[in-house]
Amino acid sequence: MTAATPAPASRVAKQLDTAQALCESRGKRLTPIRRRVLEILLLQERSVKAYELLELIRQDQRGAAPPTVYRALDFLVEEGLAHRLDATNAWAACHDAGGKPHDLLVVCTECGAVAELSDPGLTRRIADKVAHTGFRLSGHETELRGLCHDCHCRTDTVCPDPPTVM
Repeated sequence: MTAATPAPASRVAKQLDTAQALCESRGKRLTPIRRRVLEILLLQERSVKAYELLELIRQDQRGAAPPTVYRALDFLVEEGLAHRLDATNAWAACHDAGGKPHDLLVVCTECGAVAELSDPGLTRRIADKVAHTGFRLSGHETELRGLCHDCHCRTDTVCPDPPTVM
């Protein structure tokens, strides 16, 4: 599915229900504003900058202010329901929340699409390499930058078939 394709409403509703259940199981509240921010991220199916998110929320809640959005985003990231993406200075919904963990994020620097991958062995090797420099990783996700299939095909004359996701 490309970043521009709207997410099916039933899938988004299921993901919101999963997020609600996860929060409740942890003794946390998925408040209406937090839920709405997550819903927008899920519907966008790409990374979204904070002020773009604010404008989308203001379509429903005119009085929404930047601190409200940032607090909601901080909560969602803390609970593993969203990702803070340094590559694009944006946020994206975690589509695997409550499911298989992932440790690699590939971010399209053109359209903001995000792929969530898992390779614990690679992550351990990276952490070991980093440890040999005297550093310790402060996060569990590694972020890679690139072009998604669609953006690659727009900029290159040779467009291979879309890859299969492992």
